[in-house]
This record gives sequence, structure tokens and C-alpha cells, in this order.
Amino acid sequence: MEEGTLKEPSHCAGTYGDAGDPDPFQWDTREDCEVRQILDRVADKWSLLVIALLDRRVLRFTELKREIDGVSQRMLTVTLRQLERDGLVKRTVHPTIPPRVEYELTALGGTLHTTIRSLVTWTEQHQNEIAAAREAYDAKEAVGV
Repeated sequence: MEEGTLKEPSHCAGTYGDAGDPDPFQWDTREDCEVRQILDRVADKWSLLVIALLDRRVLRFTELKREIDGVSQRMLTVTLRQLERDGLVKRTVHPTIPPRVEYELTALGGTLHTTIRSLVTWTEQHQNEIAAAREAYDAKEAVGV
């Protein structure tokens, strides 16, 4: 089991304000909070890429590795196991020689893909603004302001 991962879901007592509204700053302060653990998992760059690639298709491990630039075999294995454990990815082993292993999103993983698609769309729409902000920041840093 991954270090820091609880066997049972925990409830984030005290993460809601007096009016019952979520306190957006509380989920990040409690390591034993299930919400934080889930966000840490699904917001990981490798998890995001795997979920995006598996949208409405089944891929083998080698296909995923080829599509994800920079991921090591070990990191992809760990990521897929974690996503499978969380119920977001389904792993199917076909009894052939050598065994053929395929990955696909579960119904739950598919619902997450919708959210990821929104994030990617936002990024595409604002990439020029972000690039300009980075250039302005870097220019300011170079001058020492």
C-alpha cells in the first residue's frame, strides 16, 4: 500500500464552515483527508495523460508508453496500478503467449475524463496569455526587479 494511503476512507471533519459551505482551504491541510488523496492522484501529470489517452479506447501498455513522452516504464506501471485501485482504469489480461494486457477507462474514469477535457480546453484557450505572462515575469527577473 502506498505510504500515507489509508485503508478506509476518512471523512474530513471540520472541512465545512459554519454555514455548511466547503472551506476551499481545508482539504489541503489534512493529510488523512480522502479528498486530498484523490486530488493528489487524479491531478498527477501521468494520471491526467493516461486518462486522456484512454478516452473511448483500449490501449496496451506499450501503446500508452509510446504516447506519453518522458514517462518511465516503472512510473507508468505505478500510475496504472493506482488508477486501477481507485476504480478509474480497468486492466484486462488476455491469456495468450505472451500475455496481452489492455487498459481502458471504467465508467467512473469516463466521468473524470469530462473534467480533464474542460481543463485541457481552458489551457488551449489561455496558452498565449500564460506564455505572455511567463515572458513578462522572466524579463522582470532578468532585470532583477
